[in-house]
Amino acid sequence: MILKLRSQNKLIECGTDEAGRGCLSGPVTAAAVILPDSFVNETLTDSKLLNHKSRELLRPIIEKEALAYGIAHVFPDEIDTINILNASIKAMHLAIEQLQQQPQHILVDGNRFKAYKDCSHECIIKGDSKFLSIAAASVLAKTERDRYMTDLHMQFPQYNWKKNKGYPTKEHREAIKAYGLTPHHRKSFKQLPEQLRLDI
Repeated sequence: MILKLRSQNKLIECGTDEAGRGCLSGPVTAAAVILPDSFVNETLTDSKLLNHKSRELLRPIIEKEALAYGIAHVFPDEIDTINILNASIKAMHLAIEQLQQQPQHILVDGNRFKAYKDCSHECIIKGDSKFLSIAAASVLAKTERDRYMTDLHMQFPQYNWKKNKGYPTKEHREAIKAYGLTPHHRKSFKQLPEQLRLDI
């Protein structure tokens, strides 16, 4: 499926997406991207549909060809304070703020967003498999977050974050059961199923 470049042709448009919303540990990471009208890439799609190598190959292409891009983290302590939905939206806003060229219209992956300044926006279900700018943002967010979790793994190798990236895998949950929580875990999330929680 060939992704669309733009939703409309009159306004400066960016796409935004997040990664790590469902993780037990680490930040939620968002990116925002403005692509030129000349941008063409037949490989680019939703980052979840790409393997690690493809995402890493696409990242420098996006960074080189984009008119502007921004990437931002919101960390577990704030996620626990404002909840994951608000943290995801905040990360998107922070990423958009970093754009050297400010957009007038925002394409958002998903169905929830809060207005950013005076920009218009569209929420698009599975937008990262429909629009190139959202797909580009998904690749930047995913690769940046993966790199962050891989670096964090060096401090906490017992959780194997270089592999699971903080997602709720059986291995990750068994490590939580064995070693407890770190400052990088989201305390507001259900870290363990009830049957394991009773054993702690």
